[in-house]
Parts: sequence; C-alpha cells; structure tokens
Amino acid sequence: MNYLALTQTTTNVALMPDFLDPIHLINSFGTWALIGLLVVIFVESGVLFPVLPGDSLLFVAGMLSTASAAAAADKGAASANFELWQLVLLVPIAGLLGGFVGYGIGRFLGTSMFKPDARFLKQKYLDEAHTFFEQRGPFAIVIARFVPIVRTIAPIVAGAARMRFPAFALFNILGAIIWGSGLILLGAWLGRFDIIQKLLEPIFIVIVLLSISPMFIEWYRRRRAGKAAAAELDDAAAS
Repeated sequence: MNYLALTQTTTNVALMPDFLDPIHLINSFGTWALIGLLVVIFVESGVLFPVLPGDSLLFVAGMLSTASAAAAADKGAASANFELWQLVLLVPIAGLLGGFVGYGIGRFLGTSMFKPDARFLKQKYLDEAHTFFEQRGPFAIVIARFVPIVRTIAPIVAGAARMRFPAFALFNILGAIIWGSGLILLGAWLGRFDIIQKLLEPIFIVIVLLSISPMFIEWYRRRRAGKAAAAELDDAAAS
C-alpha cells in the first residue's frame, strides 16, 4: 500500500464540490480505491455522465501510487491501495471500454437523449462535440480525451455519425493509452517533489483550465468567424 501525505488544508480543494475533488473521491472509496477510480474513468469515457474529475483524478492517483509509505504516519494523510503498474495497465482499459460503450449508445440510440434543458445531457454539449469532431476528423477521438465533457460525448457522436468501427477502435485505444497512462505517469513523476504536494490546489486549477481551454478557443474562433461573416453581409448590403 502506498501513501501520500496531504495536510487538511489541501485535502479538501476549496474551489471544487466534493464529487469533483479527486482527493475526496479517492479517500471516500477507501479500500476500493482502485475499483472506484476505474469506474469513474469508465463512466466519464462515454457513459453519459460528463461531469467527473478525470484529469485531476488520474494525476492524483499517479502521485499516490509512488508516494513514500513513511508518509502514512502524518496526520491527514491520504492513502490508496494501488500500485503504479496497476494504474498504467487498467486505467486505459477502463477508458477504452467506456469509449466503446459510448460508441454503442450513439450507434443504436442516436442523439435523441440530449435535450436543451437537460441537467447533464445538454444539447449544447452534443453540438460542441459534433463541431469538434467534424473539424478534426477521426483523430478528434484522441484529442477529445483531454477535453472534459467532449471526451464523454465524442464516442456517442462517432457512433451516431456511423463512423467505421475499426477506425474508431484504433483512435479510441490510442486516446485511452495516451491520456490515461500519460496523466498517471506525469503525476507519479511530479509527486516525487515535495513542492508539488504543497501546491495541489493551484495544480488542480491549472489542469482544469488547460482541459477546458480548447472549448473556449473553439468558441472564440466561431465567434470571430460569425462576426466576420456578418460584416461581409453588411458590406455586401451596403454596396
């Protein structure tokens, strides 16, 4: 069993609700931490519940997997009963299985489940994922892994659009390995430095900002394109 000393001030991330706080989640899973983590990754990878802390959860899990057991004596330590090799092997599997389920949902049920006023399955999420997918092609399945919400919806859009399953499977596997193993190994490496453990909250915020930045960039590009098109129409009308 591995441990990471986390003081009470960092155990509860002030700017996040409990279900989005990766440390709270891992602690709440207790001895079932590995199973709980795999379930979260599976669900967030295409099973219609996009509001889960996948990126930060994998980062923290990587830190926990390589922490010193001596830290367990510290008050307020967070613990996890999993090893780094287990995460690197099992997390990508959970992610790609979730992607396959999402593809099946889109293939057989279509997109009728998404409604404008829905709490989680909002139509705007589907529209954003569809635009993301159209502009980047099949490789969007890999890129989407690093974008919250989009990574959950992208497999469903791929299935609904009747993307060829062999092509989807290839990019789904690549995305699950690069995203899942990559964030875990990054957390495992950075977790060896004491300064990183002391700066968990700002690190979480940076991870979230980096994760959602592609959506904001895409929104800004569409907004500029819309303004440019409107300006051209005005010029044409004036002439």
